[in-house]
Amino acid sequence: MKSIYDFIIQPLGDKYSNTVKIAGADVVVNTKIENWKFVNRLAVVIQTPLAFNSKIKIGDIIVIHQNVFRTFYDMKGQKKKSRSYFKDDLYFCAVDQVYLYKNKTGWHSFGDRCFIKPIKDNDSLTLDKEQKLIGILKYSNSSLEALKINQGDLVGYTPNGEWEFLVENERLYCMKSNDIVIKYEHEGNEVEYNPKKKLRFVVLLKGDLNNVYANFI
Repeated sequence: MKSIYDFIIQPLGDKYSNTVKIAGADVVVNTKIENWKFVNRLAVVIQTPLAFNSKIKIGDIIVIHQNVFRTFYDMKGQKKKSRSYFKDDLYFCAVDQVYLYKNKTGWHSFGDRCFIKPIKDNDSLTLDKEQKLIGILKYSNSSLEALKINQGDLVGYTPNGEWEFLVENERLYCMKSNDIVIKYEHEGNEVEYNPKKKLRFVVLLKGDLNNVYANFI
């Protein structure tokens, strides 16, 4: 069983992350399939595409677009699986729907994606504690490395291109390489910004990758 252009994948856990662990108990935080924020974005690779060679191998864990496992109601009110559905518990996943993957050596960005770690704003006059449009490059890629922009560099990026994730308890922004527009010199006082009080839902990717939980930060 091989797909020509897409990965064949299986959800890692349930298709929706509708509960959170609080003091050892499961707390329901979502009951609606329409809410894309609660769709599981972790998958296991079952087969790789025939059309090209990929660094992603069978058995790797990948972070994907929320629409792959998403369920919806059609105009007749009937529940439908996404257009990515294949059969049983298997789905097709296009190359441009994969953002990050993990193999035996750790996490790696995929394709033209990169991940930025936000930092604190040291300006005491601002109410926003996060430095806008500036962060530390956490996961780079070959396009950026060719420009000598590497992991750990302080970079600036364009607005509205970032997508928020929590990866192993780190709050990160995913974006494309061309969203990175400047490389700064470190001032030495940059501090990671990982707030715990924003009421925004994100996917929490646990370090052991055995479970996916919803988390409010």
